[in-house]
Amino acid sequence: MRSSFAKSIYVGAAVLGLAGLSAVTTTTASAKSYATAGAYSKLTTDATKRNVEATGTNALYTKPGTVKGAKVVASKATMAKLASSKKSADYFRAYGVKTTNRGSIYYRVVTMDQKYRGYVYGGKVADTFGGGIKAAETTTANTTDSMIGKTVTFTNPGTKNVTWTAPKYTQYKSGASKVVKNTTPFAGDTLKVTKAETKTREGSLYYYVEDQQNPTVNGWIYSKAVTTDASAVYNQATDVKVNLVAIDGTTVKSTTLAKLTANNADNTAVGTAKANAKGTAVGFDAQAKATNAWATRLLKGTGYDYNAATASNTAALLSAKTGDTINLTVTKGAQAVQSIAAYYQDGVNKPVKLSSGATKKTGASLRYQVTFPTLTAAFSGANGANYTAADVQNFLTINKANTLTSVPYAKNAKGNVVPSDSPDAVNANGHTKPYVKGKFSPQLYHTTYTLTSGLAGTYTTNGTVFAFYNNAKEVPVKGSASTTTNTGNVSVFG
Repeated sequence: MRSSFAKSIYVGAAVLGLAGLSAVTTTTASAKSYATAGAYSKLTTDATKRNVEATGTNALYTKPGTVKGAKVVASKATMAKLASSKKSADYFRAYGVKTTNRGSIYYRVVTMDQKYRGYVYGGKVADTFGGGIKAAETTTANTTDSMIGKTVTFTNPGTKNVTWTAPKYTQYKSGASKVVKNTTPFAGDTLKVTKAETKTREGSLYYYVEDQQNPTVNGWIYSKAVTTDASAVYNQATDVKVNLVAIDGTTVKSTTLAKLTANNADNTAVGTAKANAKGTAVGFDAQAKATNAWATRLLKGTGYDYNAATASNTAALLSAKTGDTINLTVTKGAQAVQSIAAYYQDGVNKPVKLSSGATKKTGASLRYQVTFPTLTAAFSGANGANYTAADVQNFLTINKANTLTSVPYAKNAKGNVVPSDSPDAVNANGHTKPYVKGKFSPQLYHTTYTLTSGLAGTYTTNGTVFAFYNNAKEVPVKGSASTTTNTGNVSVFG
């Protein structure tokens, strides 16, 4: 019994001893699985040289990722999305560093929009970005941009497109670092463009501008927020935007009535004081400036007409206030049908006009007498509207007039063009026989011409459209044929 009891105590103690040893071993191993981080150091090099982007290989943590208690701020998948982002806001700025006892370097980083902040593995080489981040060039300098050195003005003075300390989100906090928060007081100021940069991710162009009247006004601004056209400048405190709108709702032209003066107190005449705030009534001055002559210049080439005296236009103008956008109605002009002049142009010699085969001229000119197709539609548009060379080509192609064929003609023994009933005409074998109607069939030919271009112009009453054909190709006519008469619409072609 004693032996058995003693044995059981020994075995129990042995088992207990093993369990205790196991617990100690586990605790020790767990402790060794965590790294320890050294002291935090603030990065002091040029901040603009510490712009980085995620590589997507490592997550972002609240503390170095291998240190006990580190929590995920942005997962590896999220960091991968930030790495492939097309937004500058998703770049990072590195501003601090910790190194673990294993030699791993973790950088303290924050996105340009301050949405994500934490530690990311940066490799094991000091002063080098690696691992989960890499150096980033957030912009590209455009030293040869044509606008550098030119003078511009704010296109739409206000609070939208203002100036920044750097192109937005390309430097840390630049998204919130406005130099000028409201450009309205500087409407009309001349700004000199001194630098140009393109945002790497978005591809948008920014200019650095310096106000020539107010030196404190400067900074980076989106390129489309400035213009070299002083007439395009809009100041919401003194101007009214105008859309010239067709009856179907299409905006034909947009412009600005600028530097309007306020209505006087009794609202009977134009006042003398400049409008100095958005919402100032300027209807009388707006009506005085939006004349028929003013609109005619704007609408040139559109084919639309404007009448300042219509009730709707008068009402819109008289109710105008600074900062408003008003619509004025325009109507399409009367239709003007154009005749079409076709020319053969070989690119070397002077163009030759292709005439109707009905003229039945003799000799070499037979090559240039063509059968014009009958068109079911006219080339027409609103009187005064512009048309392009492509419009001419498309019209003729749709109406199957992109290829023209000359009337049949014959040749004599010397190869010169002669009428098909000429006694000098030769047959397919090249022999000339006395011409006997109904017995002698000369070899006939015709020339085909292919449409190559049109000429841009303006629809006008009794106007003419010019079309040019090339690639002249002479083709034998199989068998005998008599002279073909023109079947075309000579009121269109001619």
